[in-house]
Amino acid sequence: MSVAPVFYGPIGRAVRKVAPYVETDPLGIYVAALTLWSAAIGGTVRVSSRGNARPALLWTCLAAGTGRGKGTALRAAQHVMRPAVGRFLDTHTTSGITSGASLVNHLAEQAEATAEMEAGRDVRTLVIEEEWSEVLRRVRRDASFTAKLRAAWDGAPIRNTTKEEAQSVEDPAMVLHTHITPSDWTRYIGAVEAAGGSYNRIMPFALGAVPMLDDDAVTLPSIDGAEVSDAYGWATIRPRTLTLSDGARPLWRVVRRYTRIIAESLPESQAVFIERTAEQTLRVAACLAASECSEVITHEMLSAAFSLVRRSVRSAVTLTGTTPEGSKATRPVVSLADKVRARIEMHGGRATSSQVLPYVNATAAQVKALPEIVVTEERKGIGRPAVVFTLRENAPVHRESNRTAPKPQPASAEREENRASVVRIDSYRPTPHQEPEPRPEIPARVTIRQRHQAPRPTATLPSDNPFRALL
Repeated sequence: MSVAPVFYGPIGRAVRKVAPYVETDPLGIYVAALTLWSAAIGGTVRVSSRGNARPALLWTCLAAGTGRGKGTALRAAQHVMRPAVGRFLDTHTTSGITSGASLVNHLAEQAEATAEMEAGRDVRTLVIEEEWSEVLRRVRRDASFTAKLRAAWDGAPIRNTTKEEAQSVEDPAMVLHTHITPSDWTRYIGAVEAAGGSYNRIMPFALGAVPMLDDDAVTLPSIDGAEVSDAYGWATIRPRTLTLSDGARPLWRVVRRYTRIIAESLPESQAVFIERTAEQTLRVAACLAASECSEVITHEMLSAAFSLVRRSVRSAVTLTGTTPEGSKATRPVVSLADKVRARIEMHGGRATSSQVLPYVNATAAQVKALPEIVVTEERKGIGRPAVVFTLRENAPVHRESNRTAPKPQPASAEREENRASVVRIDSYRPTPHQEPEPRPEIPARVTIRQRHQAPRPTATLPSDNPFRALL
């Protein structure tokens, strides 16, 4: 069943206004816009359930093939959010963090640079990696990188001891937004890392088909960011902790049960990617509530957030469906013999060259060289005879008696065929005290051509006589 995310609140309305003018899936615009919004309010807005408050930080990944609108979606999201949080985007956006040490160093320098400002120390950071596969290729060498990522998403202290003077950030507020192709997701993101919590904190979203526009010169419509701007001022003027309303708590229990049921129904290699579905839903709902200046998360907000996260769950299952135990997905090597056998069996045990050769990527000579394949020719009317492939175990024992149009052979070829049959004479001598049976009358010698054209007399010969094949 398809999951249709609800584009909620002032951010959702702005996305719906812009979406018809860009060649990208509107879902990508909405996801990127919410990610930018969570980065802007992440330093002061927290969400609480069961007495545990944590930052409302959203980490997202747009997964689509090359040219499928990932960058376009990000640019449209920046257009949507710039009227409200444009200054934050200009001063707090970075990229190219490829080690745990560089991550801590960037956050520490950001905090140090803002320590003397009137608004106080600012630890907000927006990391955008439009070529995430390049980063993933490099961070494999640094075992501390994934541990630092987990701490940053949780808002827990992170430290760097590789420098002469140790650096630390006690309350990081970092948001990560990435782009990747499905093949690179399979190659670089494994279930082992996700099981440790490194990459299941990132919500993946597979983008759909890209609509084609008639006019490439269309400009994006202007966005009135007054509502989001007012919400930005409300969210950042002081720390706020958002909580669920009484009306949203029944749905929250459903969300938690949904997470458990889905995780138990999937293989472990897929389930590890969706273990934080409930937590992600709560964080998205907090961002939606903050966009409407509300410290209470209503049922409608939680429902809209759940529709978005369910779409992420479906994308995660799709992206990891062919990855065995988190390793690189590879197809088994199939031999040419197996390919040919499969094509022959698919056509009922008998297939022509046109039914086999184009599908096995081989020439007729290569297929004919396979020992388990029998090659015959059939002539139908005028033209070249058709080449037919069959399996040797399905081939008849006495081929000459089953051929419809046998082709004459030279006498030397017949002698070679007869020489291959070795018969023990003693096995067929009559036993003592028995008169031998009368010798069957042998017909007059005929030519090879006549032998193939005229039917052989079989009534005078025993059916189990091995010399029959030599006549």
